[in-house]
Amino acid sequence: MWRLKQAIYSFMYGRYGVDKLYWALLAVWIVLSVVNAFVGSVLLWVLETAVAGFAFFRVLSRNIYRRQTENAKFLKISAGIKSGCSLSFQRVRDIFKKRYRRCKTCKSVLRLPIKRGTNTVRCPKCGNAFKVTIII
Repeated sequence: MWRLKQAIYSFMYGRYGVDKLYWALLAVWIVLSVVNAFVGSVLLWVLETAVAGFAFFRVLSRNIYRRQTENAKFLKISAGIKSGCSLSFQRVRDIFKKRYRRCKTCKSVLRLPIKRGTNTVRCPKCGNAFKVTIII
């Protein structure tokens, strides 16, 4: 057992290994495999093979800098998607307590208490004051 572990360590020395993009590609590969099990499409099989091949290529790659930049780009994109989804979930959770409006100048999202009617609101980010109408 120890020799096998040492052999794997020596093989992977100087290679990139796994990161968040690898796990995302692995999840995409699993989803494509499950869908292809029901559909049975050659195109899906080619796509899932390409995704799996790219994931394992990244793990075994010796170009560490390039793989790190790919992972950084992926993390930047996924962070934007996560923040958008968390804002949507927060809006649904606060539907009876708060209202969300955008600032007209800096476009930041403001979370406002429910005060029916026309209210004057000041953006904490840019300091712009504007009127907001809350009906429901």
